[in-house]
Amino acid sequence: MVNRHTALKIRKTHRYLGLFLGIQFLLWTASGLYFSWTDIDEIHGDQFKNPDYQPKSFNNLISPAQLNVSGGLNTIELRDIGNTPFYWINNNQLYNAIDGNPKNHITKDEALYIAKNHMKSDLEVETIEQINEVGKHHEYRERLLPAHVISYKADESIKAYISIKDGKFQTVRHRSWRWFDFLWMTHTMDYEGRDNFNTIVLRAFSLLGLVTVLSGFLLWFTSSPSVRKIIKTKK
Repeated sequence: MVNRHTALKIRKTHRYLGLFLGIQFLLWTASGLYFSWTDIDEIHGDQFKNPDYQPKSFNNLISPAQLNVSGGLNTIELRDIGNTPFYWINNNQLYNAIDGNPKNHITKDEALYIAKNHMKSDLEVETIEQINEVGKHHEYRERLLPAHVISYKADESIKAYISIKDGKFQTVRHRSWRWFDFLWMTHTMDYEGRDNFNTIVLRAFSLLGLVTVLSGFLLWFTSSPSVRKIIKTKK
């Protein structure tokens, strides 16, 4: 058995580690509970989207080969923008799929048209604005900019994002998603981009958590009367 002085050191180490890590352990537990009790589809905002939406079919489209695209064609997507078909070519440029003219941006009215297709019809638009840049913690981070932000009159503070360059419905954000995003940040301890599980902070806290648990087992071993009796019996 360890002497009393060593046992006191183990006890003190365990106590202060527990105090230091306790807040983070509570955040891990609270965020884990939130994740396990929420529906990920609802977090994604599926309950606000139009479940019956189907992309419109168009006729009399020109061949993409007729477009004046330098470097050739790599990727092609068809977009319905204001009831007019457009090709999104090479993840870079919109072209009218009927006359071949390039389109450099979509208007607010076109953004409202796109949002109306993708969102439920009973949602009432409150405002629409343009954003040109966002910070690292913005809910629209790591997506195509600039974008139109459409806010709806609802208690959930719903916002739909439509990119101005490619005319695509990007995402919908609401109150529950924002809570999820915040708790996910505390869970991963990635306070920049949210999804990096290899941060130094997370690694350090994980190792210290392991040390705390092991010190707890060691503390039990050194202070347990039953263990002491067994050791004395063997001697």
